[in-house]
Amino acid sequence: MKEPRTPVDFNEMLGSDLVLLSQTDTRVDSSGATVVLAEGLAVLIYDEDVGADGQPDYLVASGIVERNTSDASWGQAAKWCCRIDSRGIRHQSEI
Repeated sequence: MKEPRTPVDFNEMLGSDLVLLSQTDTRVDSSGATVVLAEGLAVLIYDEDVGADGQPDYLVASGIVERNTSDASWGQAAKWCCRIDSRGIRHQSEI
């Protein structure tokens, strides 16, 4: 990855453009830096995946941090979510 990104699990989507981000106020990004999460913070996120060719290829997206207000019982442990922007989730190799 060219830019540091914060890991997420895209299987933890609360909606088509909302993914759980963190249970705490900090996350460690792909460069090892600690990211302090706050409402409105722009973030780059990623998850490991495999491309159509069977080779490793990250899923990536960008978005804005927002407080988790979900009613979904399985997602209430998370404090923060990421609202994914209009570019959506795509494979790193497509960028």
